[in-house]
Amino acid sequence: MSPPTSSLAVASSTAPTQPKATGNCGCSSSSSAPVTEESVLARIAKHPCYSEEAHHHYARMHVAVAPACNIQCNYCNRKYDCANESRPGVVSELLTPEEAAHKVLVIAGKIPQMTVLGIAGPGDPLANPEKTFRTFELIAQQAPDIKLCLSTNGLMLPDYVDRIKQLNIDHVTITINMVDPEIGAKIYPWVHYRRRRYRGIEGARILHERQMEGLQALTEADILCKVNSVMIPGINDHHLEEVNRVIRSKGAFIHNIMPLISAPEHGTHFGLTGQRGPTPKELKALQDNCSGNMKMMRHCRQCRADAVGLLGEDRSQEFTKDKFLEMAPEYDLEQRQEVHAGIEKFKAELKAAKEKTATQKQKRGPKILVAVATKGSGIVNQHFGHAKEFQIFEVDGVEAKFVGHRKVDHYCQSGYGEEATLDNIIQAIADCQGVLASKIGSCPQQQLRDAGIEPIETYDTIDKAALSFYEQYLQNNPR
Repeated sequence: MSPPTSSLAVASSTAPTQPKATGNCGCSSSSSAPVTEESVLARIAKHPCYSEEAHHHYARMHVAVAPACNIQCNYCNRKYDCANESRPGVVSELLTPEEAAHKVLVIAGKIPQMTVLGIAGPGDPLANPEKTFRTFELIAQQAPDIKLCLSTNGLMLPDYVDRIKQLNIDHVTITINMVDPEIGAKIYPWVHYRRRRYRGIEGARILHERQMEGLQALTEADILCKVNSVMIPGINDHHLEEVNRVIRSKGAFIHNIMPLISAPEHGTHFGLTGQRGPTPKELKALQDNCSGNMKMMRHCRQCRADAVGLLGEDRSQEFTKDKFLEMAPEYDLEQRQEVHAGIEKFKAELKAAKEKTATQKQKRGPKILVAVATKGSGIVNQHFGHAKEFQIFEVDGVEAKFVGHRKVDHYCQSGYGEEATLDNIIQAIADCQGVLASKIGSCPQQQLRDAGIEPIETYDTIDKAALSFYEQYLQNNPR
């Protein structure tokens, strides 16, 4: 079994049934047939942000055409011309709709596994409706196989659901951090709505009411909705379980609880006031507590507003404006379909290999965490020293379940390992019992063992390698 020519990364699994559209918002459902779990899975099969499985194989790109924003978040500082930061709200350059469409056609040829075009900022797309919808119009005309995706704070969403439906934008993400305006006032200093600025609880209440109205309208229009929530310890961490319950009742399809990114150098209010982000253990505990209610997204990388490539990688610097404007569009629908067919064939092979492994499974045992160095395609295929992140899997002898990722710095710099970097990597995966990589140097192997993390060199599917390690782990650590 060999991977397709270019590997990528995402994840899917089971998903709740999306409520059938009622049309109360003036929109008609795209189909009169009932919405089933199977039909929803088909709609997200190639969407790396909505499907955990897809993120291992398919890529996405964002275009930065929406600079203005209508709310202020205490965790946000929209930076421009910043190539060295990877977080929402950061871009290197703004584009016009025409430039964005040209960029999409160029990248669709260069990266045929790119299946999704998203507009997520750097401000709010619906605070820039003309630029946002003009961009979608151009891309829909010229690249009909690319899915269109929109991320918004939700303040103006109720006004544009009809337009979203008309453009066949099938996936919308709303960032919802609270359903209690008193908590919202600690996150949002102000909200600008209908030419007036509202502060404190009043502004948070308007935002909450508009978010709920918009989410309900998306459900009624049969548009899949993902909800993002930023986990802020001491402010909304305990409240997010209530947010999870409410958004599920309103028809959200998947919930993405993300850690607060907070550092003084980012210039945000929370960064400057010392507000900490959650630990990986705290984040996982909250995600686990909410996972019984609805599908949880655990593979989010909190991408830049101009990100290009697989989740977990950013190729945006390969396609800066001065470069892509000189490139001729290479969009070729037939070639893209051939590449996608190859990916689907490879996914089928992975599934068959996983099912074969399942016939050899033992009964479930104690859960352990395993860190994996991978470049995508569901395979352990990356050198330990080249990894910028490790994917974390929870293994119990029956399955290897993806539960998150940990970003790290390169250990190998110009062929040499940096001691301080290795210490940081070990700290990042300290709760893991093993680390799987295609190659691990002798020095890091010893230090990993000293830290209680078993290094395993392999090139195999993640499921098979993780379950094989689990057997070895139980033999060496009998209960």
